[in-house]
Amino acid sequence: MDEKKETEDTKEEATASDNNEGNQSKEVGLVDKANIAAERLEAANKKQEELLQRQEEFAAKQLLSGRTDAGDRPVKKEPLSDKEYSDKVMKGEVNPLGV
Repeated sequence: MDEKKETEDTKEEATASDNNEGNQSKEVGLVDKANIAAERLEAANKKQEELLQRQEEFAAKQLLSGRTDAGDRPVKKEPLSDKEYSDKVMKGEVNPLGV
């Protein structure tokens, strides 16, 4: 009986000394969650605005810089042999009337 009493005393002491202090998780309310989500959206919108501004500047520079055809060589079409031409006509890849 002494052993049972000792274990009961230790159980009581452990619960008696527990005063709900220490590492406890804090519950986040709906309003707090909404505020956190709003802050994240504002940060994402700011980043998107910066990226859009950079894209607009790039497009403007590209438009103003112009482009020349200097250095570009037209692609030469190799003439088809009679066999290749007849095969393409039979497959329907080439129109023999040229229309």
